[in-house]
Amino acid sequence: MNWLLETIEGAWLSPGGPFGALIIKDDKLIARGTNLVVPTCDPTAHAEIVAIRQSCQVLQTHDLTGCVMYASCEPCPMCLAAILWANISKVYFAATRKDAASIGFKDAVLHDLFQTPSLEMLVSAAGERNAAVAMMKSWKGEMYG
Repeated sequence: MNWLLETIEGAWLSPGGPFGALIIKDDKLIARGTNLVVPTCDPTAHAEIVAIRQSCQVLQTHDLTGCVMYASCEPCPMCLAAILWANISKVYFAATRKDAASIGFKDAVLHDLFQTPSLEMLVSAAGERNAAVAMMKSWKGEMYG
């Protein structure tokens, strides 16, 4: 099976944009995702995120170690971050970020933005840091232990 061609075929049917993704484990299809941004009014509903969410439900875990993603296009920074958090071992993609940019998607701009050493939009509220750190420490071991 050509998994990349399958992502492209799925993208043709996508109601939210021309993107598709599959997650495979042990040569078996675990989940399929298409872009659902427009119909769900959810800017995070990219095909890769949809496929990750479905895979986690199917496998009943937040850890997708051993899974491989196939995507019709190079993942945007948001999707790439989710892929890394999910421990997906490899991503194969067809079109590039430049291909997406050429039809109006801002993936390339986002990739460039996240390569900037400091983002002015991120502002640390130092006064609340101790409270936030204490809250995070209270979770230590509960989620991942």
